[in-house]
Amino acid sequence: MKRFFFLMVGLFFFGVRAWCQSDNRSEITALQDSLVKLGYIMYNEPSEPDRLDANFTFVKTLVAALKVPHSYSFPFDSLNMVSILAAPDGKFRIFSWHIQLNDGSYLYYGTIQLNTPDGSLKLYPLLDKTYEIQDPERAVTATDNWYGAQYYRMIPLDGDYILLGWKGYNPGMTQKVIDVLQLTGSGARLGKAVFNGADTQQNTRMIYRYSRQASMYMDYDSAANHIILDHLAPADTPYEGQYEHYGPDMSYDAWQLGGGRLRLISDVPLMNPPSPSDDGYNDPKNLKNHPKSGFSGQQP
Repeated sequence: MKRFFFLMVGLFFFGVRAWCQSDNRSEITALQDSLVKLGYIMYNEPSEPDRLDANFTFVKTLVAALKVPHSYSFPFDSLNMVSILAAPDGKFRIFSWHIQLNDGSYLYYGTIQLNTPDGSLKLYPLLDKTYEIQDPERAVTATDNWYGAQYYRMIPLDGDYILLGWKGYNPGMTQKVIDVLQLTGSGARLGKAVFNGADTQQNTRMIYRYSRQASMYMDYDSAANHIILDHLAPADTPYEGQYEHYGPDMSYDAWQLGGGRLRLISDVPLMNPPSPSDDGYNDPKNLKNHPKSGFSGQQP
């Protein structure tokens, strides 16, 4: 009889929990529908004030969705305008997206959501301070002082996390970023001196600058355990240091991962060189080549 009683109690609480989680999913799904509509405005509305207003509402709606208990398990797989990368160890995921301004510059938004045992919400909001960070290649920053980017790849590195990001910058120049995320008991930091190259020993992140008309390939090769990337060079000698005139020179470099560091290898042979179509980050409205990493432009 006691065994039957405890069995019934267990089934009751299991049923209540399942009902609550189902109810939570319905609530988040409804909020996701609103986010999709707002995202379409953010990326397609000609009026800059309307895009910014939609983004303001988007942020509030996303936070409301994340506040729903156990929201971490919800994939938000309809949000094609937002990059969502989950840590391989299941500890957190990171949201990031951008808004293009009429002058050709960009604003970046994001947050880190921790995977809490009780399903409660814990966030580290990412606040874009791109133009306030002095010497960003050597800065270690908190999440409220973020060198904003839209991330498309996460790679574990001995307890830290390498982030590969696209960064539309201004009308003439685009950037690619290799950043390092460190999680501690007191929060999160971005940037760490792990880059072993001839001139990069003091770098806490790598920033590659090139013409907005060009396309730079940069991605992780898991088989070789390295980040392969186009080598950038000026179009002609007089343009040295003028990054609006830089682009790939048909050679490739790599950052080899190992021992908690990245070691630069120059002139890496590539058996299957990437084509321009491999890089969904050349045009901000053509980000669909990377899963969950950009708005595909479809009607909501």
